[in-house]
Formats: sequence, structure tokens, C-alpha cells
Amino acid sequence: MRCLKLSRSANQVVDFNSRNLIFSSLNKLGFRSLVTSCRAVVLPRFGGPEVLEIREDAQVPALKPNEVLVRSRAVSVNPLDLRIRSGYGRSILEPLLPLILGRDISGEVAAVGDSVKSLHVGQEVFGALHPTAIRGTYADYAILSVEQVASKPASISHVDASAIPFAALTAWRALKCTARITSGQRVLVIGGGGAVGFSAIQLSVAAGCFVSTTCERESIDRVLAAGADQAIDYTTEDFELAIEGHFDAVLDTIGGTDTERIGINVLKHGGHYMTLQGEAAPMSDRYGLAIGLPLSTALLLKKQIQYRFSHGIEYWWTYMRPDPEGIDAIRRLSELGKLKVPVQKTYPITQVKEAHEAKEKRLVPGKVVLEFD
Repeated sequence: MRCLKLSRSANQVVDFNSRNLIFSSLNKLGFRSLVTSCRAVVLPRFGGPEVLEIREDAQVPALKPNEVLVRSRAVSVNPLDLRIRSGYGRSILEPLLPLILGRDISGEVAAVGDSVKSLHVGQEVFGALHPTAIRGTYADYAILSVEQVASKPASISHVDASAIPFAALTAWRALKCTARITSGQRVLVIGGGGAVGFSAIQLSVAAGCFVSTTCERESIDRVLAAGADQAIDYTTEDFELAIEGHFDAVLDTIGGTDTERIGINVLKHGGHYMTLQGEAAPMSDRYGLAIGLPLSTALLLKKQIQYRFSHGIEYWWTYMRPDPEGIDAIRRLSELGKLKVPVQKTYPITQVKEAHEAKEKRLVPGKVVLEFD
């Protein structure tokens, strides 16, 4: 594979259309990566926002046949980014430091691998990496497999597009792949004010489901406008008493003893309880991989058997996984205005430390996006 390094200064003096023409021409000639290094936010060690470093020479690996090089325009800050930065998943990730954070991205295709036929250079795309990806999207150029990206909805900006994929795919994985919700069913979303919960509400509404949700007071109007049939302010109401009826699926984005107990008890026979707060990573961090993974697997199996016999329901720890069908459905719903994740504040990528600090201190409770020049 031949590579050509394109400096940031050169990139800045070439206008948008000319740069895309260069990308396209070189790609046809066999160049599958135009950069060997680029600017990136690197995590050299675990800690607070201050440990994040902006480096100008982060390596850009050569593209594999099924991969796409994306020029970043906007990336969102997910709770997972903050947790990993603080040490979540250290049992797996610590030997791999330094790494690049970030999962969501919206930008333009800069190059494609040899087997990629569905995307072309210059095309605007959005997508998300797997939660365990080592080289994330906090970089001028990110690498994703072709299954992890889709054409960006033309009706929304890069900022808005970057806020959607990871959260929406997490909700998609739970509701469509695990619970397999269908029209007429009843869905409860515990924690509908966050990005995953809000995405879950919209996906359930689009599927024709009755949706109840819990959230804070400031999110009530927003979740009702998104189509929720019942919104409960858990800060002022006893939501266990306020919940109406029983449900086919419960997505618990909060996790914890109380929400698990309530979620289990309001399910119909044969229903699905899904929580984002699985124990695989925490137990592996606590006891090490060799002990933690078998322990967490045994715990999950125990709960699945327990609730299957005591309540007749299915119990799951759910995680985001890239899904070609899911990202395409999310693209179509976003294009129609039926799926969105509101962005509350944007920061330039050079202020990534400030963005992480704002999220960590809850100075910005809503979605934060990092923009690239």
C-alpha cells in the first residue's frame, strides 16, 4: 500500500472542492491513505481531563481492504469516553496505552480500502466505532470499517450527525436486536433524558410502540414531543407507582438495585429487561481478566436463570455493537427528522480538556460535541 503524507498546512490552503478532487484522483491511482500521521487527542495514562494530550504526529495506520479513512468534522463526547479516561476497562486497555478516545464521528471520506464499493471519496458520512476500539475518533482522520459508517443525512449538520450514532446504535442493539420490539408493544425507558434513552424513545415510537419513560423535570417536554406516551419525573414522583401497566421491554439506562427491581416487576411474561450497566468490565477491573470475566459471566447466567424461573422474563446486559442494518435505519429516521440527539454545546477539538471537565462536573448536562477546523 502506497502512502502520501499531506500536511495540515497544505490541507488548509486547498479549498473543499479541490481537496475532494485530489482525494478522488489519488484514490483511483491506488493511494489508499493520504496521511501517515495527523493531529489527535491521545490518552497516555488514566486520570482526569488534564491527562489528555493533543499530539500532531499520531500514526494513521494503512487501510485494510474493508476500511474507510474519514476526515473528521465533528465528534461527540460520550459518557464512555469519560469513563475510559478515568480508568474504566483498564484490565483490557492499560497494556494498550496510549490510545485515542472517541466513538462517534461525522465527516468526509478521504480514502477507501480496496474492497469498499458502497462509499466514495468526498462523500459525507457518519458512524460509530465499537466500544473497545483503541484508535478512536478524536483525531483529524479516523479509520472505521465500512459496516460502521453510512451516508450522512443531508438535512442535518456534521455537529448534529456526530451526536447520533453511538447512542442510537446502543438503543437499537437493545430494542431491535435483543427485544425485537414490534408495533403495538409497550416499552419502558428508564432514564429517557440521556442520549441513549432519548434515542430509545424515538426508535420505539418509530416502531409503533407505546412508550413510557422516566426522566428529570427539564426533559419532560422534550420526551413528550419526541412521542413518549407517559413521562414521569422521577425526582418528584414515585415512578414505581406512577408507571401505567406492564411492558414487553424495559431498557434501563441508569442501572442499580432499585431500577432493576422495578424494571423486572413491570414486565409481562416473556418480556425483556436490558441494562446498560453490565458487570463484565467492572469485575475484570476489580479482579483482573482471568478471574473477573468468568465471575461476571457466571453472575449474568445466574440472573438470567433466576429471572426466567421467578418472573418468566429475559435478562440482558446490553452494549453498543456496530450494525449495518441499524446504522442505515438510523440514517433514514434522522433524514426524516424522526431521530435526533440535541446538542447543547460545542467546543473546538483544541479545548477537549474543557469539554471533558464540563461534562464531568455536569456544567453541561446535555450532549457535547467537539468540532474540527
